[in-house]
Amino acid sequence: MNGPAPRQAPLVAFMLVLLVLVLPGCARIPTSGPVGKSSEGSAGNVSAPVFLPAAPQQGAAPEAIIDYFYRAGSGYEDDYAVARQYLTQASSVSWRPDQRALVYRDARVVPTRTENVYNYELDVAYMVDADGIATQSPEGTVERIPVTVAQVDGEWRISDIPDGTAIPEETFKVIYGAYPIYFYDPTFTYAVPDVRWFIKNKTVKAMTSALLAGPAPYLRGAVASAFPSGIKLARESVPVVSGAAQVDLTAKELMATSAEDRLRMQMQLTLTFRSQPDVVNVELRANQDLVRVEDDGTVLPPVQNKSVPSRQIAISDRELVRYENNRISPLPDMQPVSSLNPRYPAESPVSQAAAFLNAGRTTLYSILPGQPARALTTRSTLTRPSFDLHDWVWTAGPGASGASEVAAFRPAGTAAGVTVPTVSLKPAWLAGRAVKEFRMSREGVRALVISEQNGQTRVQITGVIRGRDGTPRELTTPVTLAASGQPDQGVWVTDTTVAVMKGSKAANVTAELLSLTSGEPQPLAPWPGLVALSAGNGADDIYGQSAEGIFQRLGNGWSPQISGPLDPAFPG
Repeated sequence: MNGPAPRQAPLVAFMLVLLVLVLPGCARIPTSGPVGKSSEGSAGNVSAPVFLPAAPQQGAAPEAIIDYFYRAGSGYEDDYAVARQYLTQASSVSWRPDQRALVYRDARVVPTRTENVYNYELDVAYMVDADGIATQSPEGTVERIPVTVAQVDGEWRISDIPDGTAIPEETFKVIYGAYPIYFYDPTFTYAVPDVRWFIKNKTVKAMTSALLAGPAPYLRGAVASAFPSGIKLARESVPVVSGAAQVDLTAKELMATSAEDRLRMQMQLTLTFRSQPDVVNVELRANQDLVRVEDDGTVLPPVQNKSVPSRQIAISDRELVRYENNRISPLPDMQPVSSLNPRYPAESPVSQAAAFLNAGRTTLYSILPGQPARALTTRSTLTRPSFDLHDWVWTAGPGASGASEVAAFRPAGTAAGVTVPTVSLKPAWLAGRAVKEFRMSREGVRALVISEQNGQTRVQITGVIRGRDGTPRELTTPVTLAASGQPDQGVWVTDTTVAVMKGSKAANVTAELLSLTSGEPQPLAPWPGLVALSAGNGADDIYGQSAEGIFQRLGNGWSPQISGPLDPAFPG
């Protein structure tokens, strides 16, 4: 196909990796030509629609044949039987519709200077590949699909066409759904969702194939899989029999794994199939023979959607405090920090370490019980700190050359006067961008990054590649989430959802939820003067701060909590 290459982004896992990614709001559907009928049907999903597109019309011109062919691509039943009627016999055999789906806002057939060759010209929103990975296209991306036609028994048919389908955006929203497949963090302790997009009634087989193919690009190197490299499905189906998904794998690779690995494979598949109502359990098979999976209790299921404690760290009277149950109390065993004018605190989820910035956001401090605060770095500006499960505290800001750097420090376990372990990362995708927010995910594998360039912000999710000891080594090329405004701060809400906003002391502020599993940003109720966000466990555990105090999200509004504390933040 011709045209500009789309950039990576989720709906991720467009995630689209979206990840991911993201279904824009309104779209115009072309109105010329037959649309066909639709009915409800399913194969394991009662809500999966079935489109019944129109067959070729006698005497139709080449332009109509091409246009109707792509409309028929929404009719996936019987291996796109109707769409294949628009092709010559040879093309019908060779065409592979499942290789990718181009999702478009508008389309038209354009003649070329070559006889019987046309371009199907698309205003592309995003592309979904064979593994369900969605890639967002920049606004205004035009893709031209070359199509060659020939006459067969006096009727025009398509003789040469690239693999894949093209689907109007509104139709895509109906027949495709977002489904997390799951990988592990490198310690096999936590489950990490990798959101993919599949046709709604073909999900069990599609999920399995995607899982065996490995994680989306933004998670490669950051996550682990129990499935060994090279393992494949032994047959091109995953039947569900009496609630059991029978996953038939190539025997050589499967039998070479350990009992522990096979149990982790089964757990990985079980998590992945949780969205499928007809799947109760998972059976591993080797060339159709059932493989016994033993569980002696030594391998624990991975933690999904890791929760955080109910407490928050905050600033009150220029000291670090604990905010919980709408009350404040001193942070245990911490020395005074009022002389440092602290703001934007963070607390480790695995130790008693804490960190904060000064009011000017130029210096990052860490503090441990019984020790004075120590300066970790000084920059012209820094993002508020964020801890991960390996006890590294993260921030971002300009380095010595002025270019954006992401820095991580590990103060816990470091005696006073001893240099704190430090890592500085300079990912190429941050070149020319100013980082506004850097927040680690709760399982420690991903980070939310909000950056700005020329007044335009970008909300992205990157993967964190670590060494064997957990030391950060690299940030992966991220996926991009589509926000409706220009947010400058954000927090994790669940393992697939973040809340973002652009704070303002003088205006109504509308925060919104961005989800890897949903196509549209979800606005929260506007509230005057919101300047900070924090989030605990789920969308009902979101807090906002204004000059009037702290507010908790309640239904479609905000409920006043307490006045006085500043910058509350849950551990992490």
